[in-house]
Amino acid sequence: MTINLQNQTFELHPSGAAFWEEEEILLISDVHLGKISHFRKFGSAVPHKAINANFLRLSEVVGKFQPKIVCFLGDLFHSDLNSEWKLFENWLGFVEAEVVLIAGNHDIISPLKYEELSVKIHSEWQFNGFLLTHHPENRAGFFNLCGHIHPGYRLNGKGKQSLKLPCFFRRKDQLIFPAFGEFTGNFMMKLNEGEKAYAITQNEVILIENS
Repeated sequence: MTINLQNQTFELHPSGAAFWEEEEILLISDVHLGKISHFRKFGSAVPHKAINANFLRLSEVVGKFQPKIVCFLGDLFHSDLNSEWKLFENWLGFVEAEVVLIAGNHDIISPLKYEELSVKIHSEWQFNGFLLTHHPENRAGFFNLCGHIHPGYRLNGKGKQSLKLPCFFRRKDQLIFPAFGEFTGNFMMKLNEGEKAYAITQNEVILIENS
């Protein structure tokens, strides 16, 4: 699904990423690499193949859009260094785009480790009238692109049937990205006047507005 924000074109992808067409920037939030390995270390029965699933999805979406810049909107890694850091190093070896990280609350790995991999880190990024952050921000004069919340939306069907889906959540001057990573969970959002949810399924993005 393609949407217009501040006279700029963004393609919302079912992976949870979005491509800013004019600037050729691929935006991805809350991948939480290392989370699965962290859970497995402490005995959680999370399948090992889920680790590779994150990197496969990253490769697929980068391959589709061929961006000049890949910008992670925070929480790229879930915690300290673990075995998935080496997988991240290997993945970067196949990425031709510049990689930028807007640091999130989970991004506690030393910036020096990212510098060694030529990944640029910012606390925020002001760019062409947009404010890119991890936590949602309201700042006059800017449209905010952010993550952190892991927004989701509950679709209600007939009877008591319902379906919980991750979503992009649109406010007047803000677009909150869904979590890209596996096993991250969602926070169910409610639509107020003027707000929109772009729910994501395996194959498409669905616009939901207040009726």
